[in-house]
Amino acid sequence: MARKPEEAPAGSPAWMTTFSDLMNLLLCFFVLLFSMSTVDAEKFQQIAASLSSTFSVLPSGGSAIKEDGILISSGASQLSNLSTYYNSVGLSEEGEISQEIEDAKTELEKEGLAESENMAEQIEGALEEKNLGDVIEVTATSKYVVLNMNGALLFDSSKAELKADAVSVIDRVADVLYVYDDHVIYIEGHTDNLPINTAKYPNNMMLSLYRAYSVYDYFVSKKGFDEATLTSLGKGDAVPIASNSTAEGRAQNRRVEIKIYNKLNS
Repeated sequence: MARKPEEAPAGSPAWMTTFSDLMNLLLCFFVLLFSMSTVDAEKFQQIAASLSSTFSVLPSGGSAIKEDGILISSGASQLSNLSTYYNSVGLSEEGEISQEIEDAKTELEKEGLAESENMAEQIEGALEEKNLGDVIEVTATSKYVVLNMNGALLFDSSKAELKADAVSVIDRVADVLYVYDDHVIYIEGHTDNLPINTAKYPNNMMLSLYRAYSVYDYFVSKKGFDEATLTSLGKGDAVPIASNSTAEGRAQNRRVEIKIYNKLNS
């Protein structure tokens, strides 16, 4: 006769009783630790007062915490005050740029101009040695030195490929500027405002872009300039330096500019 299987004991398994006792002990342990800890409100008050006097983050004349250590102002209010302080750095009480900031800006511009003028003098001397002093105009600003090359010197009308005799000019210019290869250098193409619409260049912006790239490509592929610091871009007719109402003015506007930024702005 087969034995009747034993029935499982009623209720939860025995291991759950042991586990519940363990959880209760842990809970009591952490409650005990929490009850023994206290917030030193006096030290917190000193820190808050120090922040208030140093950065004006907390409201002037107000108490940062109550006697029981509870913050009077909400966290959002404190962050708002901090944002106000950050945005007002360098501004006067009237919300204008402070005189100290203006003086620092003026001093920085003077230093930048002095550095650019020194660079321009060296570049002009090197261009003279390359017999390019009469065909390239050099100008210094507080941020960079500009080399202005007339478009007719480099390109045929409505084209962006360097002319055969222009390659020699660009090659000598690159030799002069290679010493500044670690500076930020921009090559900008500019045109006059006479409209152009060809299959390759649908507008002046595209023509100026390709002209700048032709010089850029020669600097990089033939002379080894660093692509990380050299950039080409087209400006179209957006930045004229003379009136487009005359042939002479339009000829001046058709140009390639090379901007070599000084160390302060590179």
